[in-house]
Amino acid sequence: MEKSDSNSTGSDAETIAALAQAGEAIKAEVGKIIVGQTDVINQVLTAFFARGHCVIEGVPGLAKTLMISSLTETMSLDFTRVQFTPDLMPTDITGTTLLNEDEHGKRHFTFAKGPVFTNILLADEINRTPPKTQAALLEAMQERNVSVGGESYKLPEPFLVLATQNPIEQEGTYALPEAQLDRFLFLVRINYPSLSEEEQILLSTTLESLPKLDQIIDGPTIIGMQKAVRGIGVSHEVANYAARLARATRPGSPEAPEFVNQWVRWGCGPRAGQGLLLAAKSNAGLSGRTVTTIEDVKKFVHPVLRHRMGLNFAAVSEGQKTDDIVDMLLEAVPDVASAPVAVEA
Repeated sequence: MEKSDSNSTGSDAETIAALAQAGEAIKAEVGKIIVGQTDVINQVLTAFFARGHCVIEGVPGLAKTLMISSLTETMSLDFTRVQFTPDLMPTDITGTTLLNEDEHGKRHFTFAKGPVFTNILLADEINRTPPKTQAALLEAMQERNVSVGGESYKLPEPFLVLATQNPIEQEGTYALPEAQLDRFLFLVRINYPSLSEEEQILLSTTLESLPKLDQIIDGPTIIGMQKAVRGIGVSHEVANYAARLARATRPGSPEAPEFVNQWVRWGCGPRAGQGLLLAAKSNAGLSGRTVTTIEDVKKFVHPVLRHRMGLNFAAVSEGQKTDDIVDMLLEAVPDVASAPVAVEA
């Protein structure tokens, strides 16, 4: 285990222990409904306690929406689902200012809150709505704030956006802009279940009703756990490794391997390194540890980096995908720095 920076060990060990127990209990409850998909559930939970938003990508029928609603059922939080469609307007998400008249005939404006004023917002099929409406989430995701009619309104805490999208059917869709994709901590991909898992899915989902899940934690407890995750220790070695991974994705930079210069059009910004460290901290907390390791970072390189780099025509024509580039990066970037570099934890 890497040596921790002495200034980053302020997390409460009892809270971290409680987080690890809660994480296992949540996964056990969700497992009553969702068969398999352990990696996906782990990634969503990791993002949640890191206070990061997720895009969940998969073909229809893989229980993306059911998984999210099951997770929220185990938490005493407000949950809102918005079905994104081509005619959805920004005010349908943020809310709008209404002109009302009181009993004395006086007119005044009041703000009617939209569905974004919740704890967990499910943006279902987010790529089916135009960019103008997609952008209505930008301020909410970054600042946890909504501005309407010259007034600012704070969103409740905790606040998390879980978006779903179908990677196959592209007719009538609007690809998320890179600036908005960058606001998502993870791009999580769901694959088909195994034969035994699919058999169990068929048996469990053809009954009269699904099991009711128990609530494991409430909002104030979650906020305390999220704060504790931020306080988990990160060594200079771990932070340096995360920085070198992000920098290696940038074509033309001294750190970029040859395959990046050959196939990558643009690389990851500093949010990628931040995302790697936050994911590593959250994973450590869910494992009951108060210090991160390089293995914690490696575990989340794919969901953090895959949506933050763009491939050029040469890569596409040769059948390369962003996950292939990430695989090569893990091989090319050593997990031990050749020379000490001062990186803030």
